[in-house]
Amino acid sequence: MYAIVKAGGRQEKVAVGDTIIVDRLDAASGASVSFPALLVVDGEKVTADPTALASVKVTGEVVDEVKGPKIHILRYKNKTGYRRRQGFRSKNTRVKITAINGAK
Repeated sequence: MYAIVKAGGRQEKVAVGDTIIVDRLDAASGASVSFPALLVVDGEKVTADPTALASVKVTGEVVDEVKGPKIHILRYKNKTGYRRRQGFRSKNTRVKITAINGAK
């Protein structure tokens, strides 16, 4: 059994026991979080009906806070000597999926 959930503006495929990395959540380590399900697959049965999915809850436990990969931002203009260099690392949260409840 697995589910497609909406997490941080993206969709993630999750099953019980999976660890996913999502955009930073305002939750402490060890806290419980839930995600809305967009699709649930249980063997041959696929549930995509929004009214049926309203009762489905995918819960997870916050493991820790992590940083994403470094992104290098370079700006350059020809013949003027203009150069700017900047870096960015996104703040993410690692979540372990504990249960998919309410799927029939």
